[in-house]
Amino acid sequence: MKRRILIIGGGIGGLAAGAALGQQGVDTTVVEIQSENLVAGVGINIPGNALRALKQLGLLDEVLGHGFTFDRVDFHDSSSRLLLALRSKLGIEGVPANCAIQRRDLARILEKACVDVGTSIRYGTSVDTMRTTPDGGVEAVLTDGSAERYDLVVAFDGIRSSFRRRALGVEPRFTGYSVWRVALERHPDVTRNMYFQGMGTKAGLFPLNTDVMYLLHVTPEPGNPRHERALFHDHLTERLSGYTGLIGELRDRIRPGSDIVYAPIEEVLLPLPWHHEGLLLLGDAAHAMAPHRTQGAAMAIEDAAVLGEVLGREGELPALLPEFQERRFPRAKIAQDASRNILLSEMDTADRARLDRQTDFIRNGLEAVSHQVDDALNLPF
Repeated sequence: MKRRILIIGGGIGGLAAGAALGQQGVDTTVVEIQSENLVAGVGINIPGNALRALKQLGLLDEVLGHGFTFDRVDFHDSSSRLLLALRSKLGIEGVPANCAIQRRDLARILEKACVDVGTSIRYGTSVDTMRTTPDGGVEAVLTDGSAERYDLVVAFDGIRSSFRRRALGVEPRFTGYSVWRVALERHPDVTRNMYFQGMGTKAGLFPLNTDVMYLLHVTPEPGNPRHERALFHDHLTERLSGYTGLIGELRDRIRPGSDIVYAPIEEVLLPLPWHHEGLLLLGDAAHAMAPHRTQGAAMAIEDAAVLGEVLGREGELPALLPEFQERRFPRAKIAQDASRNILLSEMDTADRARLDRQTDFIRNGLEAVSHQVDDALNLPF
């Protein structure tokens, strides 16, 4: 009998999984509570390990055609003085080290990939209730009142996953820091990822295509405040006030009313198993992380590719799911640990002595550490 899978969440991970499973001939449905393919956020960098997963899904060329590729990351101080030009090792097997892309473009590529392989996408719909059935499947009652049986329900419903909360009662952990993002016209000097170390903060730039880039700013936000959107411009420009050079120039281009995205940096890393009574938690629902290695969505894309590979094989789910989880957990932990370590190191710069120590590390130690992580992520996923 053909395997039937229900995916909760039509974001990057959910749509990638819908495409991966559909390519393997698995009868797959994606439900998304939003009424259409609405995309939150500005842009996203897809590192080489996730680009290899997209290549496995046959989507690499289209993604590269909409994005901006680069293999170098530059680290500067707050006045734009270059400290380190770091070449990534993630570009292997004919795949670029990085491709930054607008989120809406990536979402449309993944949605079309689902449609092309017959995966059904039902917008404005989610799961109301679910229960395991005597034959080992799951009966899911959807919010439109329909009830259907599936072999497995997969939740890619994000860091604030209601299904993780229902199953395990686990909430994300706030790190103490948040990130601000805003899209701007691409500056001609921004042809690669660029970071700028401030005193207790960090700014960054990513090219998204030939016309657009985004600026990010990581800041301490004690108590996890919920700032009023109307004040985002004032808050961001004030927090960038200590930067000169390129970041100072770009700060002055940000206008009131700009579409600024603000998000607390939170983490989730569930212990195994991620599978509970017919529900498999993946993506940010299982392993959310700081954005400092741009691996959050990358791990979700890898999840999707490996899920399609494993569930496309013959065999019973109780035998296949442990193999899948054992392959995924160590990689998610490597990426999360590396991202957290970078975040904490960069934020531990609130006085001159600690800032000088971080500057010395960027110049003399960061390359070796970064390449160690790249080597780990270059192993097969």
